Amino acid sequence: MFKRVLALIWKEFLAVIKDPRSRLSILLPPIVQLFIFAPASTLDVKNIPIAILNEDSGGEAFELIQRFRGSPFFSQIHYLESVEEIAPFIENQRGVMVIAIDEQFSRKLHERLPATLQFILDGRKSNTAQIVLGYTTTIVQRFQDDFAAKTGIPQQNVKLMPRYWYNPNANYDWYNIPSLVAILTMVVCLSVTAQSIARERELGTFDQLLVSPLRTWEILLGKMVPGIVIGMLEGIFLLVVGRYVFQVPFVGSLPLFFLSQFVFVCAVSGFGLFISSLCSTQQQAMLGTSVLLLPSVLLSGFATPIENMSSWLQPVTYLIPLRYMLINAKGIFLKAMPAETAFGNIWPMILIAIFTLSTGGLFFRKRFQ
Repeated sequence: MFKRVLALIWKEFLAVIKDPRSRLSILLPPIVQLFIFAPASTLDVKNIPIAILNEDSGGEAFELIQRFRGSPFFSQIHYLESVEEIAPFIENQRGVMVIAIDEQFSRKLHERLPATLQFILDGRKSNTAQIVLGYTTTIVQRFQDDFAAKTGIPQQNVKLMPRYWYNPNANYDWYNIPSLVAILTMVVCLSVTAQSIARERELGTFDQLLVSPLRTWEILLGKMVPGIVIGMLEGIFLLVVGRYVFQVPFVGSLPLFFLSQFVFVCAVSGFGLFISSLCSTQQQAMLGTSVLLLPSVLLSGFATPIENMSSWLQPVTYLIPLRYMLINAKGIFLKAMPAETAFGNIWPMILIAIFTLSTGGLFFRKRFQ
């Protein structure tokens, strides 16, 4: 019995390795995606074009402008001549923000009166606008502190001293790479499993499997194991690249990470088996894979926090195995997540794996027996 299953598993590996398209889809895309997505899918905001309307001829206003010019976050600074130029600048999306400096700004500072600055931001880019406002607030706060130290005029402001745990320099790659390891592992595992049965049907060899001595569950096992093994190997490879190429620290337990990854790829294989049972060609399988991948990534919490989603949509995320794997991947990578905390995300993936593998197997038997 086991010899028959092992023979089918070996046949599946050979089909993947010897097929140029399958071999290329497994090896090349994840590597290219990792090196492209890591710097491209960043929420860091840099090289921001802004505009300044300065109606004050005092030295303090000039010094404040120089601080914005010297900031690495603002690559282009446009100088406006009148208030009427503000609206076209924002409406035509020439920049994200306009800083308006009142004509009494310098005088009020020296007279210990409230000196106001107006920031006009493009609300259509809400996330970018909030980040830019944070940068601007920091620059203005430092300007106030230096002005107070230079003139002896006290400033009644509260100083904030942020500390970033587990990522002291707020390096976005430290968040991004562990997430991409999980996402790209899912892509590879799902692609291999989804194409397995569809490939047999497209080549006309699936009927030979049905009349062979192999039982239904043996065929299922032979189709699932290669996808799980390839997914695990892909995840290990991406982990090594993230650790030694992108220099993302790995401070947690490797066995705990591999256990999480194994349960995760088992759950993903169930989805792939279901897709493969529905499809007659590999092209259809790839389309089905794409249809599943997009909502999985969007609902996993990778791009946007789950807490920000609509209340009716948040319960749906509990059905997405990627949601739990992202938590474990970042936790084990960056903060040595304890085993009991990691198992709190592993057991939901076990339930999902049992459900998806059982459902995929039942659908497979009903469709092809």
